Amino acid sequence: MLIQYYFIELRFAIFNPEIPNRVLVQLKQVRVKMNILVTGVTSGFGKAIAELLISKGNTVIGTGRRQEKLEKLKAQFSTQGQGDKFIPMNFDISDLATTKTALQSLPKDFLANIDVLINNAGLALGLEPADKANFNDWQRMINTNVLGLVHLTHEILPFMTAKNSGYVINIGSTAGNHPYFGANVYGATKAFVRQFSLNLRADLVGKKVRVTNLEPGLCGGTEFSNVRFKDDYDKASAVYEGVEYIQPTDIANIVAWLVEQPEHLNVNELELMPTAQTFAGLTVVKDL
Repeated sequence: MLIQYYFIELRFAIFNPEIPNRVLVQLKQVRVKMNILVTGVTSGFGKAIAELLISKGNTVIGTGRRQEKLEKLKAQFSTQGQGDKFIPMNFDISDLATTKTALQSLPKDFLANIDVLINNAGLALGLEPADKANFNDWQRMINTNVLGLVHLTHEILPFMTAKNSGYVINIGSTAGNHPYFGANVYGATKAFVRQFSLNLRADLVGKKVRVTNLEPGLCGGTEFSNVRFKDDYDKASAVYEGVEYIQPTDIANIVAWLVEQPEHLNVNELELMPTAQTFAGLTVVKDL
């Protein structure tokens, strides 16, 4: 359960024969181990999040499109003696029918006891202006970043409300808050995720189900730009040259912190950027 329990440990100490025993009261926090579903665990944020959460004793259901990567991750956890804490599921969240079938393959009591859903899977494709963009790229981003995310949420949320406990963490982006050249549909999908998260909070009034939209800025050490530029590695690596960017482990640490917050606290949205990144000025074209 997504509840944090506290207990009081009493310790007795004798400081000297002339002073009576004193009771030292220490308040300790005990985290209940959770069942956490993380999408897109085969690389980047998802992989780092799964690794950290499992290291803390949680069970992670990790989804991914690449079976070989899931098998490698399972072997990694097994070597570390944590194989039983990782349940790999091979499907593409943009395929709604396959997603539903995969979820139904889980034991009913397990599906009903997912404590945290982390909607991490997503992608950006291309950086061309809208009039030159590939429509198939637009469609794929919408199918993954929007339809896949809302479908999985729709499947899991009723179980959370039924037990009146749960947490949905959506991985958004600063692109959903701040427009930039070439972001067109990618930025729009992340703006959708942000508003969807806030609207979920409104719908869940009176229930102990929390929702957070986590909005990272420039992040490196992932496959994000390789995917965006369709394996043009020179173009992808140029994005991060000379920049101390956000690392996947940074995102994992923040997600772990969010998960460990007490149930009465909801972080609605959390935007972060590397120190090297900030807001751009508005563009003005003269003599247009």
